[in-house]
Amino acid sequence: MSTISRILATLASGGLVDHVTSTGRYRLGAGVVRLANAAGLDIRSLARPHLEELGKHIGETVTLSVPGEHEAFTLDFVQSQLTVRSVAEVGRVSVAHATAVGKVLLAHGGALPDGPLRAFTDRTIVDRGVLEVEVATVRERGWGQALGEREEDLNAVAAPVLDRSGHLVAILGVQGPAVRFSPRAMRAAVELLAEKAALISSAL
Repeated sequence: MSTISRILATLASGGLVDHVTSTGRYRLGAGVVRLANAAGLDIRSLARPHLEELGKHIGETVTLSVPGEHEAFTLDFVQSQLTVRSVAEVGRVSVAHATAVGKVLLAHGGALPDGPLRAFTDRTIVDRGVLEVEVATVRERGWGQALGEREEDLNAVAAPVLDRSGHLVAILGVQGPAVRFSPRAMRAAVELLAEKAALISSAL
């Protein structure tokens, strides 16, 4: 429960969620809209058809995230229709050092918070030097991946959406259970993912 409380506090401090005191619940805040409109247009509407097509062709959960200073936040998603699937939520944080989306953020100007990096699984990269090499690879090849780094049985790939100046506007991601979204399946998904990210970028 303390982890959830910390995440909600972080989101609330950034205006991404609002605490409704009468019910004790949280709802999306105005900060999500500000992030979505950072490029001067509705990135969610622009990307939505591409998310749906990716979901249809790849079969896994597809996400659209927007960058923050230290983390990226899920703005929209298309849920996999398979029984065993990765569940996405609007406003969920993509940890920079432990997710494919987060690594793309770091490759395009995002910064790690101070202090030690948390190990979510045995595969999480917690050595900053090793992470720097990983991020350089992401920058060079144009996409990021995570193999059981935030959750043991979850794999993911992600690609950047850039504006005409080369600034990061959003990140497209695909995630799924490791038993099905294997390294081979991830490689097969990357080509279409990168193509869609490029198409959205060209429309900015």
